[in-house]
Amino acid sequence: MMKVDVTTANMRILECFSSDTRVRMIELMNEKPYNIGELAEALGLSSAIITKHILKLEEAGIVATENLAGKRGTQKRCTLKLDQLTLVLRSSAAEEQPDQNQLTVDLPVGQYSAYEVRPTCGLASPEKLIGMLDDPRYFDDPGHTKAELLWFASGFVEYRIPNYLVGNQSASALSISLELCSEAPKYNDNWPSDITFSVNGMDLATWTCPGDFGSRRGQYTPSWWVDTQYGLHKTLSITGNGTFIDGVQFSGTRIGQLNIRAGQELRFRISCLETAVHCGGVSLFGKGFGNYPQDIRVTITL
Repeated sequence: MMKVDVTTANMRILECFSSDTRVRMIELMNEKPYNIGELAEALGLSSAIITKHILKLEEAGIVATENLAGKRGTQKRCTLKLDQLTLVLRSSAAEEQPDQNQLTVDLPVGQYSAYEVRPTCGLASPEKLIGMLDDPRYFDDPGHTKAELLWFASGFVEYRIPNYLVGNQSASALSISLELCSEAPKYNDNWPSDITFSVNGMDLATWTCPGDFGSRRGQYTPSWWVDTQYGLHKTLSITGNGTFIDGVQFSGTRIGQLNIRAGQELRFRISCLETAVHCGGVSLFGKGFGNYPQDIRVTITL
């Protein structure tokens, strides 16, 4: 369930329900997943118009998409990501008590612990570029910890996840949410990229991002930044049943196979391999860029 404060900062989400077409699409996807062509046929609209509506719903985190092989090439399958969405009209002065069975930490995108990147690549804080464009050496610059946007054409960045488990505690689930997209020179909305997520050297899932988005300004992107504007919000979940992205199963890897216990190092890697079918790079957004005011959010459930 998602809770949304009714404020102007959340207009991208609220506007999703101002269209009869988008509401009808949600009704259809409540029954089953649909591809773009099926939605177009059901609603009597062109695939181009349906694609624009789906992109808006995906940016808002309401719908998840994945590219699948079809009879006539690749098809985009669309699935409802949310079961419930609650509108909060009056925020409570008292914060909700945190779940005692969960440990949550936010990792700034610039605080990676290891990397190997190839151009095009770079780093930016909300105020300025960090170092020079397309020179991987600046990923070692001490200022990289202030980056809230980074990008590379191929390679990886890796983060150390703080492990606060104690005693005999072990993880029953691991969830990682983040905003990211492909990396094209300047930007290109049609620029697929196979992005792989790994923990402790174990590949968990490879998701194909459809593009590098820049045709309109990101809600939190600084006014001086003119290239890639925003990404898609994705949630990687590893549970006792397998590995999922936005609720869609991507692999059979279960949380027990990661053996997350007290004292164990946790390394999370985001990569795009040169050998991938779609080597379209990675752009990674922190709270100062894109459409979502968050860094890489990690939740370990006991």
